[in-house]
Amino acid sequence: MADGMAPVRHVVLIVFDTLRRDAVGCYGTPPDWARMATPHLDAFARESVTFTRAYPESLPTLCARRSIYTGHRTYPFHNGDFRHIKGDFVGIAPGWGPIPESQSTLAETFEAAGFRTGLVSDLYHQFKPSKNFWRGFHQWNFVRGQEADAARSGPWPSQDEIDRWVPRELQMLRGKATGLEQPGFGAQWFSSRILLNMRDRVREELWFNAQVMQESARWIEQNLDADRMFLTVESFDPHEPWFVPEHYRRRHDDSDGQEQVISPYAEMPWLSEALVRRTRANYAGLVEMCDRWFGHLLDTLRVTGVLDQALVVVTSDHGHSMWERRGYIGKRGYPSDPESYEVPLMVRHPKGIGAGTRSDAWVQHHDISATLLEAAGVRPDQPIDGKSFLSAAFAGGRPIRDHVTVGWGTAMTVIDDKWWFNCKINGRGAFLHDSPRPAPDAPNLAERHPDVVKRLFAVGTSDAGGSFPDYLLAQSESADDAPGCSPFAAIR
Repeated sequence: MADGMAPVRHVVLIVFDTLRRDAVGCYGTPPDWARMATPHLDAFARESVTFTRAYPESLPTLCARRSIYTGHRTYPFHNGDFRHIKGDFVGIAPGWGPIPESQSTLAETFEAAGFRTGLVSDLYHQFKPSKNFWRGFHQWNFVRGQEADAARSGPWPSQDEIDRWVPRELQMLRGKATGLEQPGFGAQWFSSRILLNMRDRVREELWFNAQVMQESARWIEQNLDADRMFLTVESFDPHEPWFVPEHYRRRHDDSDGQEQVISPYAEMPWLSEALVRRTRANYAGLVEMCDRWFGHLLDTLRVTGVLDQALVVVTSDHGHSMWERRGYIGKRGYPSDPESYEVPLMVRHPKGIGAGTRSDAWVQHHDISATLLEAAGVRPDQPIDGKSFLSAAFAGGRPIRDHVTVGWGTAMTVIDDKWWFNCKINGRGAFLHDSPRPAPDAPNLAERHPDVVKRLFAVGTSDAGGSFPDYLLAQSESADDAPGCSPFAAIR
């Protein structure tokens, strides 16, 4: 426990999916295409320590959750080849699978320490066959219908309905780029499924982020008799598809043109200005909607008195590229980019310690578990990889690390005070930029600084434990080197 700090009574962890760091107003660095209004998150930041150098440990979505929920590294994905598992996208990414049975989850650890534990989530990947992310929760609520969740089976949308929301060329492009379309359904399968799930949602409170925050508030109200509480809140929004009530979108694009709500995961320098603007406007509107309903949960924590006794953490798993680099809309591990890798992180202490301050400590997702446990005075039942940043955040302690290494598929990304380094795990195809936040047009300096490439590759390999699994090395050999990069890091 950090010096002078008593254990907090309750812990609340709130994770948004695809919330870019620069989308949150309190960071003061909005993208040049939108200034999103996030008054509730900004107000929360004024009562919190805001971290300016927070990053994932591994990606994408489920890999990040494994790190957050356990405090263990998922990279370099040993025993992470899940192509044999049924009931999910086949081989979407190394590490995309259940939490290993040998690893204890935060919920299990808190449960053993006498906490009442709850999970409210619309992140449907967590609940697919073979997954187990609800381990240790006394109650877990699955809000159905996000993205391609099999929440409805009909009636199937017509092609005209699909074309209204997703331009025909992007329906085809997404299926080709990701390789995740379903056999027998054609390239429009994903667009059909997301539209099927969104039908009849005509009131704002029926949107998914609103349901998640309302159910989370209800869980708090129903469990006030608990001596200690641990609540995890998972909002899949603002992940695509970017369906949002029209009044939010019109704040950023007031035109009546073609809709566009998907991420094609492809480089599209040819995409029209109107479609780029509409895509960004829908994302920006959904961010603002998430902020509004986050405010609902925060108010419930306040009026019930839980906020006065809880450590509350707000973060995201990753961001999203929105046509800033090479006309790419999506996220990927190679080449990696700050729009996808930087995440917001705000930690509010119930005693107001550090309120309104910023920390430039390097922190990662697996450090969150260690921090929450230390704040609550709970010891993990086994060693974990994450390091608590409680002292660094609230007691002027030393930084816990001097760099971060993020794994995604066959690629590593190493970031420190001076460099952004990204390459395949076999050492080939390096990108090197002399800034921890390279500009979209930043040159690749790998050939000019081979010594730096060698050093940072050794750092990333060391963080992997010194070796990589054979299946991942084989995939790395078959993947293109830069500049012919794979648009989506799935196992083939």
